[in-house]
Amino acid sequence: MNRGYKALITATSLFFSTLAVPLMANSDTSKCLYVSSYHQGYAWSDGVEQGLRKELTGHCEIRQIDMDTKRNKSEEFKQSAAVIVKHEIETWQPDVVIVSDDNAAKYVVKQYYRDAATPFVFSGVNWTVTEYGFPYSNVTGIIEVAPLRAMLTHAIKHSWEAKKAIYLGANTLTEKKNLERVAGVSEKLGIELEGILVDDASEWKVQYRAAQDADFIVMGSYSGISDWNKAELATFAVEHASKLTVTSHEWMMPFSTVGFTKIPQEHGEWAARAAIEIMKGKSPQEIPIVANRDWDLWLNTAHLESTRIKLPRKFLRKAKKVN
Repeated sequence: MNRGYKALITATSLFFSTLAVPLMANSDTSKCLYVSSYHQGYAWSDGVEQGLRKELTGHCEIRQIDMDTKRNKSEEFKQSAAVIVKHEIETWQPDVVIVSDDNAAKYVVKQYYRDAATPFVFSGVNWTVTEYGFPYSNVTGIIEVAPLRAMLTHAIKHSWEAKKAIYLGANTLTEKKNLERVAGVSEKLGIELEGILVDDASEWKVQYRAAQDADFIVMGSYSGISDWNKAELATFAVEHASKLTVTSHEWMMPFSTVGFTKIPQEHGEWAARAAIEIMKGKSPQEIPIVANRDWDLWLNTAHLESTRIKLPRKFLRKAKKVN
């Protein structure tokens, strides 16, 4: 049995197990298909889904497919998962399809549904949609952007004579895009940024300790790093922290000092409201593509104590606390 066929079987099993969960909203007419690039239990995906269901319930019947392409990163698996999504769209014929994050946009929308009759709403596509050619006549959505300038300016201000920083994250498509953006803003602010993307937790540990030689650290996402043990690595991070670590991901706060984080529920809520407008008869072309506007401030008090960095009282009062 070849690897591509095995991947298809795995994805098919995942598909049917996902649809076995009751996902019915209170509607007998409209049908909404939600396609998540990743898996339930991943903090970002869970937040998007929460916002989506909050707004959609009562407006349509909801079916959900989790492509699970964060834990399964091979090209074969992604293509197989996209084929399953395509089959569900063609057989169930939803009134609108909502997709979250880059892999669903790349492998489903771009590959099969450019200017098609089926309307799509995307969310969580990182930074830009240029590589996918959006907007199409049948596509609108919300782009995911992080407050990088504010985050990096804060890090520079509170790191003595900062000149060099390290970006540490997972070796994934999303993290490569994030690194590229952080590097661009860092250059404009006069910071030399070195990007380090790793595949497993042991490598992350080595690179995290080495990163303490930089002036500050930008913490990318761990999602896609194998053998990740949240409790163990959160303790490890505090024990070895000597420099300020900043992040734009809420789920990375156990491993970081300060967070300027995006809010996934904002993406789900916006996508759901756009889908409702489409079901009422509005064309996706009439709904402009937007970027998220909101973010939260976070502080890890254990990290702050370990690094002994002094932060303004105003920030300490305003930030949400993680310990």
